This record gives sequence, structure tokens and C-alpha cells, in this order.
Amino acid sequence: MKKRKVPLRKSVVSGELFPKKELVRITKSKDGEVSLDPTGKMPGRGAYVALEPSEVEKAWDKHLLDRVLETEISDAFYQELLDYVKHQKARKELFSNE
Repeated sequence: MKKRKVPLRKSVVSGELFPKKELVRITKSKDGEVSLDPTGKMPGRGAYVALEPSEVEKAWDKHLLDRVLETEISDAFYQELLDYVKHQKARKELFSNE
């Protein structure tokens, strides 16, 4: 059976390439609204962050997503992103141990 190509994306925090499933996409719509995009299919400008709480904290400290998406992002959104990443990482570890 033919192996499928795994799509890779670059994390805006570390600059490393990861499989797309190991990243979370953040989008900025034409209206300037920034939101989480767990499906990876929402329209708009996208930026990827690895599912690592340390990367999200680093992005929050340096406001990297503000620069990448060229808009001001609230601390509440960074907190939501951090909570989402922690939840996804816990789920991944739970299911990989089975």
C-alpha cells in the first residue's frame, strides 16, 4: 500500500516543522477577528503553534502572534489558547498510553 504524504507546517514560535496534526491553527479573518481553528479549514490568515504549553507561554510573553497576524491580541485569547493546548496535550497522552 502506498504511504500517504504527511503535511508539514512551521510553528511561528520555534520555527520547527511539525506534522499538521501536532499544531493548532490561529486565524485572523478579514474583519480582524482572531480565533482558534482546530479544524484548520477556516478562511483567513493562519499561523501555527505547536501543541506545547511552553511554546504558547513563549508566544504570550513576546506577543509573537500579534506580530505575525498584524493585530493586537488580548490576554484572554492567549489564556484560551493555553487552556486548549494543555487540554489537547493531556488527551494525546491519555490516548497514547492505551
